[in-house]
Amino acid sequence: MKVTFTLRTIFSLAALVVLFSGCLKSDSNNNTACPYTDSPRTATSAEVTALQNFLTNAGLTATAHPSGLFYNITDPGAGPVATVCSRVTVRYSGRLTSGTVFDSNATGITFTLGQLIVGWQKGIPLIRPGGKITLYVPPSLGYGAAGAPPTIPGNAYLIFDIDLVAVQ
Repeated sequence: MKVTFTLRTIFSLAALVVLFSGCLKSDSNNNTACPYTDSPRTATSAEVTALQNFLTNAGLTATAHPSGLFYNITDPGAGPVATVCSRVTVRYSGRLTSGTVFDSNATGITFTLGQLIVGWQKGIPLIRPGGKITLYVPPSLGYGAAGAPPTIPGNAYLIFDIDLVAVQ
């Protein structure tokens, strides 16, 4: 069977491509085809209670987020709000509730927010560029039962000190 493409067929296909490309999801920065959506995941009541107990026993105060994480904003920053489709540049330190630091970056590193743990996806939009936040993340909004061996054990509660440098 021989397939012949006429000029009319090519223009029709091109018109369909243009028509359907308008259906791609765009973020606030006009980036198309963002594959990320806001996660509906929330912490269990047992995780929230355990995190509240940790904060109380450590003498810390933090605000509860509807997702089950807790946070403390030390500087709200100013500028655009990050979405899961945004590229964010951050300086951060991550530690376990025992105080053991498992990761940090003091020079600044850029990620797409939707690629990060749910705790960051929920917490980072609470501040703007130049802002600083501490996140107290329950396991289900972090690395869950699997953890991130060898530095983060399963079901770990995590603490992140984050400076939001930029949102793109």
